[in-house]
Amino acid sequence: MADAAISPFRVEIPQTALDDLAARLDRTGWPAELPGAGDDYGISADRVRTLAKHWRDGFDWRSVEARLNAHPQFVTEIDGGRIHFLHVRSSRSDATALVLTHGWPGSVLEYLDVIGPLTEPTDPDAPAFHLVIPSLPGFGFSGPTRSAGWNRFRIARAWAELMNRLGYDSYGAVGNDAGSMISPELGRIDGEHVRGVHVTQLFSFPSGDPAEFAGLSEADQAALAHLQWFYENKFSFNQVHSQQPQTLAFGLADSPVGLLAWHAQLFDESLDAEFVLANVALYWFTGTAASAIRLYWEDAHAEQPPTEPTTVPTALAMLPGDFQSIRRFADRDHANIVRWTAYGTDADGADGRGAGGRGADGRGAGGADGGHYAAHQATDVLVSDIRAFFASLT
Repeated sequence: MADAAISPFRVEIPQTALDDLAARLDRTGWPAELPGAGDDYGISADRVRTLAKHWRDGFDWRSVEARLNAHPQFVTEIDGGRIHFLHVRSSRSDATALVLTHGWPGSVLEYLDVIGPLTEPTDPDAPAFHLVIPSLPGFGFSGPTRSAGWNRFRIARAWAELMNRLGYDSYGAVGNDAGSMISPELGRIDGEHVRGVHVTQLFSFPSGDPAEFAGLSEADQAALAHLQWFYENKFSFNQVHSQQPQTLAFGLADSPVGLLAWHAQLFDESLDAEFVLANVALYWFTGTAASAIRLYWEDAHAEQPPTEPTTVPTALAMLPGDFQSIRRFADRDHANIVRWTAYGTDADGADGRGAGGRGADGRGAGGADGGHYAAHQATDVLVSDIRAFFASLT
């Protein structure tokens, strides 16, 4: 390693950058839209205009800075890349270390709501955790990246080095979105130290063998149908990121509204505007729109990934409205799934599958609203699931 130093870090975006953003928002050139098109052709102008107006006139970036700076932050260099991370230690001597990994178009901001409950639980009998929350290489204050090859496997190796550098001989890995792909790989390469892997998605897909579809439950068939719908209607971002990220990046780097529209298409409409804009603004102010989306290209062009299943104890906390993982495919890729909880369904099983069903309002068990950003949208549910999983491993 070139430099193992760990340096304190604070977020301090200069006022000139905020002023430039306001001026650019004022000069937005709005695209034409067919009357009554809604979101048939992509994200609607009404939604983007509403978010952009709030970004210009109501959003307070300095409050986002204050939330980040309320926690200890650091930067270090690993494998030639700058890594920014929050490191919040519990006061409890029995706390377990966790590394929490986000994805795109999220950021470390999606985990801010779980810091307090996980590090300092009000119930003295509840497990406590030391938290390491890194920005992915090329994302936010870990970017832009200066070299190629930052795929999920290289990131997992960097995380193993980061946890070692911080002195954690035993730790757990928690992930969402890209973090749900990186965390199992971290368990694979550092199984001697990773106690367990907890994710909100297990991205396991049909292999092409027709026999895999025999006897699928109605719920699994519905999950496949939804996956097909997503592929046919919402998958364009993945295709562009995987094939021509730099071409797209010119627009994202030059236009804040262009960046907003591209990111907001992947943020649930039920999400509050403050959360959406905070994440978009983080990419804007750090100039990482281009380097972040390169993760997809790097993964698509990575060397042949391992084919053997992971073996570290693994847990899934699946929320309604998010990607619906299918157990049959997941078991093929992960040989030690010990907890499978499908919130908002009536499914139940000895392994912890199911959580009591869906209410008439569509809410999942324990108030588990649907959504991709569980740490923000269903904080209590995710915190409880993480506690239960890691407590079961002791």
